[in-house]
Amino acid sequence: MSSNSMKMAVGQLGPIHLADSREAVVARLVSMLREAAAGGCKFIAFPELALTTFFPRYWYDDEAEVAGFYESEMPNAATQPLFDEAARLGIGFYLGYAELTPERRRFNTSVLVGPDGVIVGKYRKVHLPGHADNRPTLPFQHLEKRYFEVGDLGFPTFASQGTTFGMCICNDRRWPEAYRVLAMRGADVVALGYNTPSHNIYYEEPPHLRMFHHRLVMQSAAYQNCIWVLASAKCGAEDGFHMHGGSCIIAPSGEIVAQTSSEDDEVIQHHCDLDLGKRYRKTVFNFARHRRPEHYGLITESAGGEQVAGQQGGTEPS
Repeated sequence: MSSNSMKMAVGQLGPIHLADSREAVVARLVSMLREAAAGGCKFIAFPELALTTFFPRYWYDDEAEVAGFYESEMPNAATQPLFDEAARLGIGFYLGYAELTPERRRFNTSVLVGPDGVIVGKYRKVHLPGHADNRPTLPFQHLEKRYFEVGDLGFPTFASQGTTFGMCICNDRRWPEAYRVLAMRGADVVALGYNTPSHNIYYEEPPHLRMFHHRLVMQSAAYQNCIWVLASAKCGAEDGFHMHGGSCIIAPSGEIVAQTSSEDDEVIQHHCDLDLGKRYRKTVFNFARHRRPEHYGLITESAGGEQVAGQQGGTEPS
Protein backbone atom coordinates (compact mmCIF):
# COMPACT_ATOMS: atom_id res chain seq x y z
CA MET A 1 0.00 0.00 0.00
CA SER A 2 1.35 3.39 -1.00
CA SER A 3 1.81 6.08 1.62
CA ASN A 4 -0.46 8.16 -0.62
CA SER A 5 -3.65 6.36 0.29
CA MET A 6 -7.04 7.29 1.70
CA LYS A 7 -9.61 5.05 3.26
CA MET A 8 -12.91 5.77 1.50
CA ALA A 9 -16.45 4.48 1.84
CA VAL A 10 -19.69 4.08 -0.02
CA GLY A 11 -22.92 4.60 1.91
CA GLN A 12 -25.75 2.73 0.23
CA LEU A 13 -29.34 3.65 1.08
CA GLY A 14 -32.23 1.26 1.24
CA PRO A 15 -35.66 2.44 0.11
CA ILE A 16 -37.03 5.91 0.78
CA HIS A 17 -40.82 5.99 0.61
CA LEU A 18 -43.09 8.90 -0.25
CA ALA A 19 -44.10 9.13 3.42
CA ASP A 20 -40.50 9.38 4.71
CA SER A 21 -39.37 12.80 5.91
CA ARG A 22 -36.09 14.43 4.99
CA GLU A 23 -35.19 14.54 8.66
CA ALA A 24 -35.55 10.76 8.92
CA VAL A 25 -33.43 10.23 5.81
CA VAL A 26 -30.72 12.61 7.03
CA ALA A 27 -30.59 10.71 10.33
CA ARG A 28 -29.83 7.56 8.31
CA LEU A 29 -27.09 9.37 6.37
CA VAL A 30 -25.56 10.68 9.60
CA SER A 31 -25.51 7.15 11.01
CA MET A 32 -23.60 5.87 7.97
CA LEU A 33 -21.27 8.87 8.09
CA ARG A 34 -20.42 7.99 11.69
CA GLU A 35 -19.85 4.34 10.80
CA ALA A 36 -17.45 5.31 8.01
CA ALA A 37 -15.57 7.75 10.23
CA ALA A 38 -15.31 5.14 13.00
CA GLY A 39 -13.67 2.84 10.46
CA GLY A 40 -11.04 5.45 9.64
CA CYS A 41 -12.59 6.68 6.38
CA LYS A 42 -11.96 10.23 5.23
CA PHE A 43 -14.62 10.29 2.51
CA ILE A 44 -17.98 8.66 1.82
CA ALA A 45 -20.17 8.67 -1.30
CA PHE A 46 -23.95 8.71 -0.87
CA PRO A 47 -26.54 8.03 -3.63
CA GLU A 48 -28.27 10.09 -6.31
CA LEU A 49 -31.44 11.86 -5.08
CA ALA A 50 -30.50 10.73 -1.61
CA LEU A 51 -33.06 12.84 0.27
CA THR A 52 -36.30 11.65 -1.31
CA THR A 53 -37.90 8.73 -3.07
CA PHE A 54 -37.12 8.45 -6.79
CA PHE A 55 -39.96 10.81 -7.70
CA PRO A 56 -39.42 10.80 -11.51
CA ARG A 57 -41.34 7.50 -11.53
CA TYR A 58 -44.54 9.53 -10.92
CA TRP A 59 -46.48 11.90 -13.19
CA TYR A 60 -47.58 15.05 -11.34
CA ASP A 61 -49.91 17.66 -12.82
CA ASP A 62 -49.78 19.80 -9.70
CA GLU A 63 -46.57 21.83 -9.71
CA ALA A 64 -46.82 22.32 -5.95
CA GLU A 65 -46.55 18.55 -5.41
CA VAL A 66 -43.41 18.35 -7.56
CA ALA A 67 -41.80 21.35 -5.86
CA GLY A 68 -41.69 19.49 -2.58
CA PHE A 69 -38.98 17.17 -3.89
CA TYR A 70 -36.44 19.93 -4.62
CA GLU A 71 -33.88 21.73 -2.48
CA SER A 72 -33.65 25.49 -3.03
CA GLU A 73 -30.47 25.71 -0.97
CA MET A 74 -27.78 23.34 0.22
CA PRO A 75 -27.25 22.89 3.07
CA ASN A 76 -30.68 23.69 4.44
CA ALA A 77 -32.41 23.16 7.76
CA ALA A 78 -33.02 19.47 7.10
CA THR A 79 -29.52 18.65 5.81
CA GLN A 80 -27.45 20.89 8.09
CA PRO A 81 -26.98 18.10 10.67
CA LEU A 82 -25.17 16.02 8.05
CA PHE A 83 -22.81 18.87 7.19
CA ASP A 84 -22.23 19.64 10.87
CA GLU A 85 -21.45 16.03 11.73
CA ALA A 86 -19.05 15.75 8.77
CA ALA A 87 -17.18 18.79 10.06
CA ARG A 88 -17.11 17.40 13.60
CA LEU A 89 -15.73 14.05 12.40
CA GLY A 90 -13.44 15.46 9.70
CA ILE A 91 -14.89 13.39 6.84
CA GLY A 92 -15.86 14.57 3.36
CA PHE A 93 -18.82 13.30 1.36
CA TYR A 94 -20.70 13.24 -1.95
CA LEU A 95 -24.46 13.80 -1.89
CA GLY A 96 -27.06 13.74 -4.66
CA TYR A 97 -30.32 15.74 -4.56
CA ALA A 98 -32.88 17.56 -6.72
CA GLU A 99 -31.82 21.20 -7.07
CA LEU A 100 -34.10 24.21 -7.62
CA THR A 101 -32.08 27.30 -8.54
CA PRO A 102 -33.04 30.91 -7.71
CA GLU A 103 -34.05 31.21 -11.39
CA ARG A 104 -36.46 28.27 -10.91
CA ARG A 105 -34.33 25.92 -12.99
CA ARG A 106 -34.30 22.27 -11.94
CA PHE A 107 -31.33 19.93 -12.01
CA ASN A 108 -30.36 16.46 -10.82
CA THR A 109 -27.36 17.58 -8.78
CA SER A 110 -24.56 16.34 -6.57
CA VAL A 111 -22.18 18.20 -4.30
CA LEU A 112 -18.70 17.38 -3.06
CA VAL A 113 -18.25 18.39 0.57
CA GLY A 114 -14.89 18.72 2.29
CA PRO A 115 -13.99 17.43 5.77
CA ASP A 116 -14.74 20.89 7.14
CA GLY A 117 -18.38 20.54 6.11
CA VAL A 118 -18.04 23.14 3.34
CA ILE A 119 -19.12 22.49 -0.26
CA VAL A 120 -16.09 22.16 -2.53
CA GLY A 121 -17.90 21.73 -5.83
CA LYS A 122 -21.14 20.98 -7.63
CA TYR A 123 -22.11 18.79 -10.59
CA ARG A 124 -25.38 18.67 -12.55
CA LYS A 125 -26.35 15.47 -14.37
CA VAL A 126 -25.70 15.63 -18.12
CA HIS A 127 -27.06 12.34 -19.48
CA LEU A 128 -30.74 12.39 -18.54
CA PRO A 129 -32.54 9.12 -19.34
CA GLY A 130 -36.22 8.48 -19.78
CA HIS A 131 -39.00 10.53 -21.37
CA ALA A 132 -40.90 13.80 -20.83
CA ASP A 133 -44.40 12.89 -22.03
CA ASN A 134 -47.05 11.13 -19.99
CA ARG A 135 -47.09 7.37 -20.60
CA PRO A 136 -49.69 6.06 -18.15
CA THR A 137 -49.76 2.55 -19.61
CA LEU A 138 -46.21 1.84 -18.44
CA PRO A 139 -45.72 -0.03 -15.12
CA PHE A 140 -44.04 3.16 -13.88
CA GLN A 141 -42.60 6.21 -15.55
CA HIS A 142 -39.07 7.57 -15.89
CA LEU A 143 -39.55 11.31 -16.19
CA GLU A 144 -36.11 12.78 -15.65
CA LYS A 145 -36.44 14.64 -18.97
CA ARG A 146 -39.60 16.27 -17.59
CA TYR A 147 -38.39 17.15 -14.12
CA PHE A 148 -34.77 18.14 -14.84
CA GLU A 149 -32.77 20.19 -17.32
CA VAL A 150 -29.56 18.86 -18.85
CA GLY A 151 -26.66 19.83 -16.60
CA ASP A 152 -24.87 23.05 -17.53
CA LEU A 153 -21.61 22.69 -15.58
CA GLY A 154 -19.84 20.13 -17.76
CA PHE A 155 -17.61 17.62 -15.99
CA PRO A 156 -15.46 19.63 -13.56
CA THR A 157 -12.93 18.24 -11.10
CA PHE A 158 -12.13 19.47 -7.61
CA ALA A 159 -9.05 19.32 -5.41
CA SER A 160 -9.88 18.12 -1.91
CA GLN A 161 -8.15 16.12 0.81
CA GLY A 162 -4.92 15.79 -1.13
CA THR A 163 -6.47 14.27 -4.26
CA THR A 164 -8.68 15.26 -7.20
CA PHE A 165 -12.35 14.27 -7.33
CA GLY A 166 -14.80 14.12 -10.19
CA MET A 167 -18.52 13.46 -10.00
CA CYS A 168 -21.19 11.95 -12.19
CA ILE A 169 -24.71 10.68 -11.62
CA CYS A 170 -26.47 7.43 -12.52
CA ASN A 171 -26.92 7.26 -16.32
CA ASP A 172 -23.69 9.25 -16.76
CA ARG A 173 -21.86 6.09 -15.70
CA ARG A 174 -22.84 4.41 -18.97
CA TRP A 175 -21.19 7.08 -21.17
CA PRO A 176 -17.40 6.78 -21.62
CA GLU A 177 -17.02 10.44 -22.54
CA ALA A 178 -17.92 11.48 -18.99
CA TYR A 179 -15.05 9.55 -17.40
CA ARG A 180 -12.58 10.53 -20.12
CA VAL A 181 -13.17 14.25 -19.59
CA LEU A 182 -12.84 13.81 -15.83
CA ALA A 183 -9.63 11.82 -16.26
CA MET A 184 -8.18 14.42 -18.61
CA ARG A 185 -8.96 17.00 -15.94
CA GLY A 186 -6.89 15.05 -13.45
CA ALA A 187 -9.48 13.05 -11.52
CA ASP A 188 -8.06 10.35 -9.26
CA VAL A 189 -11.47 9.47 -7.78
CA VAL A 190 -14.93 9.59 -9.37
CA ALA A 191 -17.89 9.50 -7.00
CA LEU A 192 -21.27 8.60 -8.44
CA GLY A 193 -24.68 7.89 -7.04
CA TYR A 194 -27.53 6.13 -8.80
CA ASN A 195 -31.19 5.06 -8.54
CA THR A 196 -31.62 2.32 -11.15
CA PRO A 197 -34.94 0.51 -11.64
CA SER A 198 -34.60 -3.26 -11.74
CA HIS A 199 -37.07 -3.40 -14.62
CA ASN A 200 -36.36 -1.70 -17.95
CA ILE A 201 -39.66 -0.18 -19.10
CA TYR A 202 -38.48 0.47 -22.65
CA TYR A 203 -37.49 -3.02 -23.77
CA GLU A 204 -37.21 -6.54 -22.45
CA GLU A 205 -33.92 -7.01 -20.64
CA PRO A 206 -33.04 -10.07 -18.53
CA PRO A 207 -32.54 -9.03 -14.90
CA HIS A 208 -29.00 -10.44 -14.78
CA LEU A 209 -27.96 -8.06 -17.58
CA ARG A 210 -29.01 -5.04 -15.52
CA MET A 211 -26.33 -5.82 -12.94
CA PHE A 212 -23.81 -7.06 -15.49
CA HIS A 213 -23.97 -3.85 -17.51
CA HIS A 214 -24.00 -1.71 -14.36
CA ARG A 215 -20.66 -3.18 -13.28
CA LEU A 216 -19.21 -3.53 -16.78
CA VAL A 217 -19.34 0.16 -17.62
CA MET A 218 -17.82 1.26 -14.33
CA GLN A 219 -15.08 -1.36 -14.23
CA SER A 220 -13.99 -0.64 -17.79
CA ALA A 221 -14.08 3.11 -17.14
CA ALA A 222 -12.01 2.76 -13.98
CA TYR A 223 -9.35 0.80 -15.86
CA GLN A 224 -9.29 2.84 -19.07
CA ASN A 225 -9.12 6.13 -17.17
CA CYS A 226 -6.93 5.05 -14.23
CA ILE A 227 -9.41 6.16 -11.59
CA TRP A 228 -11.06 4.94 -8.43
CA VAL A 229 -14.86 4.72 -8.73
CA LEU A 230 -17.12 5.00 -5.69
CA ALA A 231 -20.60 3.86 -6.75
CA SER A 232 -23.51 4.28 -4.33
CA ALA A 233 -27.06 3.00 -4.88
CA LYS A 234 -30.40 3.88 -3.45
CA CYS A 235 -32.07 0.52 -3.81
CA GLY A 236 -34.75 -1.89 -2.74
CA ALA A 237 -38.50 -1.47 -3.17
CA GLU A 238 -39.69 2.12 -2.74
CA ASP A 239 -43.46 1.85 -2.27
CA GLY A 240 -43.31 -1.34 -4.30
CA PHE A 241 -41.04 -0.05 -7.09
CA HIS A 242 -37.78 -1.98 -7.01
CA MET A 243 -34.30 -0.57 -7.74
CA HIS A 244 -31.18 -2.70 -7.85
CA GLY A 245 -28.23 -2.38 -5.50
CA GLY A 246 -24.71 -3.35 -6.45
CA SER A 247 -22.91 -0.49 -4.69
CA CYS A 248 -19.17 -0.97 -4.95
CA ILE A 249 -15.68 0.46 -4.87
CA ILE A 250 -13.63 -0.14 -8.02
CA ALA A 251 -9.86 0.21 -8.31
CA PRO A 252 -7.98 1.67 -11.30
CA SER A 253 -7.18 -1.92 -12.21
CA GLY A 254 -10.88 -2.41 -12.96
CA GLU A 255 -11.28 -4.77 -10.00
CA ILE A 256 -14.16 -4.50 -7.55
CA VAL A 257 -12.44 -4.29 -4.17
CA ALA A 258 -15.56 -3.86 -2.00
CA GLN A 259 -19.26 -4.40 -2.64
CA THR A 260 -22.52 -4.40 -0.73
CA SER A 261 -24.35 -7.60 0.13
CA SER A 262 -27.82 -6.18 0.77
CA GLU A 263 -30.43 -3.74 -0.48
CA ASP A 264 -30.56 -1.88 2.84
CA ASP A 265 -28.54 0.93 4.38
CA GLU A 266 -24.98 -0.42 4.24
CA VAL A 267 -21.46 0.99 4.43
CA ILE A 268 -18.51 -0.53 2.57
CA GLN A 269 -14.91 0.65 2.98
CA HIS A 270 -11.50 0.28 1.36
CA HIS A 271 -7.98 1.67 1.67
CA CYS A 272 -7.57 3.31 -1.75
CA ASP A 273 -4.00 3.60 -3.06
CA LEU A 274 -4.13 6.93 -4.87
CA ASP A 275 -0.81 6.23 -6.60
CA LEU A 276 -2.20 3.17 -8.36
CA GLY A 277 -3.95 5.20 -11.05
CA LYS A 278 -0.85 7.34 -11.52
CA ARG A 279 1.19 4.22 -12.25
CA TYR A 280 -1.24 3.19 -14.98
CA ARG A 281 -1.06 6.72 -16.45
CA LYS A 282 2.71 6.40 -16.78
CA THR A 283 2.49 3.09 -18.65
CA VAL A 284 -0.35 1.52 -20.64
CA PHE A 285 -2.63 4.58 -20.47
CA ASN A 286 -0.06 7.33 -20.83
CA PHE A 287 -2.34 9.85 -22.51
CA ALA A 288 0.40 12.24 -23.64
CA ARG A 289 2.34 9.47 -25.39
CA HIS A 290 -0.39 7.33 -26.85
CA ARG A 291 -3.66 9.24 -27.40
CA ARG A 292 -4.35 10.44 -30.96
CA PRO A 293 -7.05 13.13 -30.65
CA GLU A 294 -6.66 14.11 -34.30
CA HIS A 295 -8.56 10.92 -35.13
CA TYR A 296 -11.34 11.32 -32.54
CA GLY A 297 -13.11 14.38 -33.95
CA LEU A 298 -16.25 12.49 -34.91
CA ILE A 299 -17.00 11.92 -31.24
CA THR A 300 -17.75 15.61 -30.70
CA GLU A 301 -18.77 16.58 -34.22
CA SER A 302 -21.86 14.37 -34.14
CA ALA A 303 -24.19 13.11 -31.43
CA GLY A 304 -24.55 9.91 -33.47
CA GLY A 305 -27.72 8.15 -34.37
CA GLU A 306 -27.45 9.03 -38.05
CA GLN A 307 -25.47 7.10 -40.62
CA VAL A 308 -21.90 8.37 -40.72
CA ALA A 309 -19.67 7.80 -43.74
CA GLY A 310 -17.30 4.94 -43.03
CA GLN A 311 -13.87 4.72 -44.56
CA GLN A 312 -12.39 8.01 -45.70
CA GLY A 313 -9.20 7.93 -47.73
CA GLY A 314 -6.81 5.01 -47.79
CA THR A 315 -7.30 1.98 -49.98
CA GLU A 316 -10.55 0.26 -50.72
CA PRO A 317 -11.10 -2.92 -48.71
CA SER A 318 -10.47 -6.05 -50.71
